[in-house]
Amino acid sequence: MLAVFSLARLHRSAFFFCACIIISIFLVNWLRVALGIAMGGLAVTGVVFALVHKRIANRALWPVFGSIAMVFVLHVLAGFYTQAGNMDEYRFDLGMQLPFLILPLSFWLLPPLPSRYLRWLWELFIAMTVIAALGATINYLLHAREINESYMHSKVMPTEPDHIRFSIIVTMAIAAAVLLLAHQAIPHSWRNWVKGTVVVLALFLHLLAVRSGEMTFYALGGMAVLWLAFSRKQWQKALLLLVTLMLLPMVSYLAFPTFRNRVYNTQEDVSKVQESSEGKNFSISARVYSYQAALAVWRDNKLIGVGKPNLEGEMARRYAKLHPQLTPEFYILPHNQYLYNLAAYGVIGLLVFCLSLFYPAWWARHRHAPLLLAQYVSIALSFLVEYTLETQIGLAFVVFFLLLAIQGLMPCEESDPAWRPA
Repeated sequence: MLAVFSLARLHRSAFFFCACIIISIFLVNWLRVALGIAMGGLAVTGVVFALVHKRIANRALWPVFGSIAMVFVLHVLAGFYTQAGNMDEYRFDLGMQLPFLILPLSFWLLPPLPSRYLRWLWELFIAMTVIAALGATINYLLHAREINESYMHSKVMPTEPDHIRFSIIVTMAIAAAVLLLAHQAIPHSWRNWVKGTVVVLALFLHLLAVRSGEMTFYALGGMAVLWLAFSRKQWQKALLLLVTLMLLPMVSYLAFPTFRNRVYNTQEDVSKVQESSEGKNFSISARVYSYQAALAVWRDNKLIGVGKPNLEGEMARRYAKLHPQLTPEFYILPHNQYLYNLAAYGVIGLLVFCLSLFYPAWWARHRHAPLLLAQYVSIALSFLVEYTLETQIGLAFVVFFLLLAIQGLMPCEESDPAWRPA
């Protein structure tokens, strides 16, 4: 059995299923079952290793993996106060949140992947992002007039995956490419291609003009400026990066109608917040109304919330009271993960959620982990404007790439002089 299920073979199996997870994130709208199958295959690989080799590879790190899995437990506990009529929603939610259980278990059971496998996975992620961005750009060029006009009505060009999640993915791909270049973890013959990729993706992000992605991009860029200036004392590079970050939105405003129309739309959107009858058609205004309704739900259920399966009904009642001008088709759940969890699980649940999800950042605080930091910054900021974990793509992206970055902090038996992505 040991010969058949050797560590090398199981590592190749884990790499294959990890690659399938990355590809499936981009194809989930066509192959919805592929993502679940890939995660299941990774879990089976981990269980096989534990049974055949009679050990749990990362037993001592159970607090790190267990803290992430604790988010799934939070969803399980909601069943105790889910209304009978919402039990189908409860079961659906448990199924969707399974990555919080399956992925930490898989990486806990398996020995850390070799460094070259980790680099290949991040490179695959960057390549898939470029392909998806290229497809969206081609579609934009074919329908430029209609798409440009749509930006004046709080809409965005079609992308796969959806534009909100994709904007965060693009930002993370840029960060991964820059870090691989900075640590000289890219073959020399590929370096110019990867540099070009960074430029292309940064420009595409501004062509896409999604506020959440751009907010994350500039936050990470600002952190890079501070790191270059105060940690590395590389003042010229810091200044060059700062000037680039300042010029990029100006150039984008002149060059990209989508970016320019998004600026106009945002200004108009903010002005409509006080007018429910008009603001319902604008994304920022609609978000503000959802925040008000969610806070009203929380005020009546401060400690443990109403339970996620009951949230939609409770939100509808608050909408009817606070914004009687709005009809039900304009009711939305709060586009803020923190506020969403506050209304669903109360103060106690939100505290458990934050401590569980962000504990690995505390565990890694004294380690060199720029990829993990970039992913946490992306997650924390996206949570302010989206319920990132309430979609299959967002959930898979958050959990998988957190764990992939954590893998880079775990020592591997194979010697490799190149950077171990973390």
